[in-house]
Amino acid sequence: MSETGMIFDIKKYAINDGPGIRTTVFFQGCPLACQWCHNPESQANKPVLMYRANRCVLCGACVEVCPQHAITLDGFSSTDRSLCNTCGVCAETCYNGARELSGYQVSVDEVMSEVLRDTPFYEGSGGGVTFSGGEPLLQHRFLLELLRACREHELPTVVDTSGFAAWEVLNSLREYIELFLFDLKIMDDERHIQYTGVSNRLILSNLRQLAEAGSAITVRIPLIPGINDDEENLRASGEFIRSLPNICGVELMGYHDLAAAKYEALGLEYQLKQVSAHGKDQLLRSVKIFEHLCLQVKIS
Repeated sequence: MSETGMIFDIKKYAINDGPGIRTTVFFQGCPLACQWCHNPESQANKPVLMYRANRCVLCGACVEVCPQHAITLDGFSSTDRSLCNTCGVCAETCYNGARELSGYQVSVDEVMSEVLRDTPFYEGSGGGVTFSGGEPLLQHRFLLELLRACREHELPTVVDTSGFAAWEVLNSLREYIELFLFDLKIMDDERHIQYTGVSNRLILSNLRQLAEAGSAITVRIPLIPGINDDEENLRASGEFIRSLPNICGVELMGYHDLAAAKYEALGLEYQLKQVSAHGKDQLLRSVKIFEHLCLQVKIS
């Protein structure tokens, strides 16, 4: 029987998660809680209920089937999340897709069955499989079995990670990984804790050890206006990256607020409501900081 783990999505024909055309497997669970997280449904290490009011037709079916009596209907649908145990009965009943669970258990065989269907696309484009999240290192045993299965089928692998895990975990996996997409968010430790919930000391240590061990790495930096896009942080990030071997390049990821609706669906407050995306000139200024440090950089 193959190893099992929890994921929340498998995205086909992904073109921004590594080289070529890829299938991206999104793991459930993350030790960070970044205020700008684009997949807030992935942070919990268990299934979470999402409710999208714009899809709800107020039929009342969910009220009738909820065993916890957590749902009420009085002109609008309301869920008492302190009573909800994410059993999923309401999501199964909701024919309009207003209610759904994010996060489900799968086996290695089930994931590989999906991944292998797109083998011709990988071969033709130089693509492969990317494991993202959430944080895939949080389920490192499941990830290891998936990486070994990909190796057996000669599928190139990428892991997109925050780097927040014991070095022993990274070291046990790296021989099966062709490329790491490694997030670097904020260099100042206090600010990193403020905006992500964790210290960056382990992250920076792992990035250095991974590079010195010979792993290929693309460093990804999410540009969040007013949080980490100042010249001081970007220059410090660039100087740190420049000190490392085996860095394939830097990818600056522009901010957008498309995930705001997900926070609403989870019953959470989106903390960056007042933040606006960068203009083209602002993005180019960021690029120049890294180019002046002789680093290969692109914007995604």
